[in-house]
Amino acid sequence: MTTATGLKRLGFILLAVIAGGLAVLTTAGYLISADTVRQQVMAEIREVTGLDPILRGKASVSLFPTGSVNFADVLLGDAKQPALTAERLTARLRFFPMLIGRVEIADVALDHPRIAIDLQQNGQSNWSGLIEALTRSQTATRRVAAFSEMRIDGGTVAIRDEARQLSETLYGVEFSLAWPSISKSFGATGRFIWHDAPMDASLTLADFAAALAGSRSGVKLRVSGAPMKAAFDGAVSFKPTLKIEGTLAADAVSLRSALVWAGQKPLPGGGFGRFAIKARTNVVGGTISLSSVNVELDGNAAEGVLTFAADGRQTLQGTLAADALDLTPYISTVRLLTTNAREWNDGRITLDGLAGLDLDLRLSAANVVVSNAKIGRTAIAANLRGGHLVVTVGEAQAYGGVIKGSLTLANLEQGVDVKSQLQFTDVDLESCLGQLFGLRRLEGKGNISLAVEGAGGSVLAVTQTLTGTASLNGTNGALAGLNVEQLLRRLERRPLSGGGEFRSGRTPYDKISVALKINQGTVTTEDAKIEGAAVVLGLAGSASIPARELDLKGVAALVAPPKPGAPPFELPFIVQGSWDDPIMLPDPESLIRRSGAAAPLLNAVRDRSTRDSVRSAIERLTSGAAPAAGAIPAAGGSSAPPATGKPE
Repeated sequence: MTTATGLKRLGFILLAVIAGGLAVLTTAGYLISADTVRQQVMAEIREVTGLDPILRGKASVSLFPTGSVNFADVLLGDAKQPALTAERLTARLRFFPMLIGRVEIADVALDHPRIAIDLQQNGQSNWSGLIEALTRSQTATRRVAAFSEMRIDGGTVAIRDEARQLSETLYGVEFSLAWPSISKSFGATGRFIWHDAPMDASLTLADFAAALAGSRSGVKLRVSGAPMKAAFDGAVSFKPTLKIEGTLAADAVSLRSALVWAGQKPLPGGGFGRFAIKARTNVVGGTISLSSVNVELDGNAAEGVLTFAADGRQTLQGTLAADALDLTPYISTVRLLTTNAREWNDGRITLDGLAGLDLDLRLSAANVVVSNAKIGRTAIAANLRGGHLVVTVGEAQAYGGVIKGSLTLANLEQGVDVKSQLQFTDVDLESCLGQLFGLRRLEGKGNISLAVEGAGGSVLAVTQTLTGTASLNGTNGALAGLNVEQLLRRLERRPLSGGGEFRSGRTPYDKISVALKINQGTVTTEDAKIEGAAVVLGLAGSASIPARELDLKGVAALVAPPKPGAPPFELPFIVQGSWDDPIMLPDPESLIRRSGAAAPLLNAVRDRSTRDSVRSAIERLTSGAAPAAGAIPAAGGSSAPPATGKPE
């Protein structure tokens, strides 16, 4: 009974306290005039921020059930070009001070503000005067009870840079600002939308007053969103010039997508996917220096130093070293040939993505993979200026030898300009020529030199304009899939026995030398000789790079004569057709001449007085209609049309 009575008394006491509080609060609403509240609120805002907002709209005061003051149509700065405008500024009042008739702000909120930041060429901005006022307010002595929280709801931030001709806008800005009142630090946490991507962000300044004055202050920055994540932890100062130092870390699911999101032109080629970087960062003026860099891109990891300069043109310089590099993703979209791999690709080439950045990068790796090619220790340099890319191979251990040279790509209105100067020293010819040019019939070790240039809007167009020289010198190898010695010895014994199956086996050689001249896509053989212990071959003729066809003539000779004192057996031959699978045929006239039985027939065909008799005999044997006069070709030419009747 006693317990129940005590609970009832406690309940009555609580109700009395609540009723009394409400009565006091209601009474305070009448005791404190609206004008007084507005004036005290504006005075405290000026004291805390040092700013003097211009009120262009109506002001309203609400003291019950919660205290708040609303100012409509508020701006900061020049009335013609304000630095900040807001639909409404709301100051929420503290509860207990209001009970005794005192106005104290709990927090301030800006509703749909538009913040304009105009960076001028002289380094000043439309916020310079406001920042000076903020600085003075932070150095002045303020009472502890000053408000420490500000909010931005549904804001927009427009940034314009006259010097760089840049203009960016952040939408949907929602931020909570921890204004320094008791401590020196300043914090901002919230989110915004940039280039249609929502981003979460936070900023902490260890010494807000020092940062406003341009002195050194600790800073922590975090930005996170779907395109990328970035974090910085260090220090910043603005006097006498911008200086930032600390640790930077960033990563993106796709570097290509992140660069496009940031407003850069799409990079040509493939790759540039998963990306991560961590480095010691030093920013002075418009130059960003990264040391102790650890960078990962498309599964490739490297270490080194990088420097990015944003004064004028954007320039990236650096030196990186890696244990292994896989460059396959970056050439995965490069298609030299069509789908059937029999014709050059006529798709348009574009290098527009190289025009927005200058590059000077040196790269070394212990192992490099390019498509199916595996390369050993490699040192290369890439230089990009105004869309003009030069890749210099200082040294690359590949195909059992060494590669040196350069490749140049220049962007033109009608396509690209290509120049290549490469030297292959002591390389394995079969693997080198096979992977680079699709020629897999030459074995041995040798040197290759290539100097060509061309221009066009597609790979096919470039091949039609190629001009330059090429040479090959090899030793102790073989022609694979071709046994020339076996063919010559068979034809030496029986010239008309037919070639048989000779497209197998090997033709060893001691030395091979080839010198080629290229003019507008046509390759002319200036010197081509293969010398072996048993066979010597010489070639002359031309090849079409655009059509990928050969038209060559040559002579194959056995080194040892058939009889003592006799000349070595020689056989002229032709090589025609696609260079992927050419046709090699011995010269039929030479074979007929070497045949004792067929030589009179050849002479008879060439003798006008006997030609009609020979043709009559052929007609009787074939029972075919008499061909037109002159239809019987000379030996070595194309044969006559086949007969359709039966022999008599």
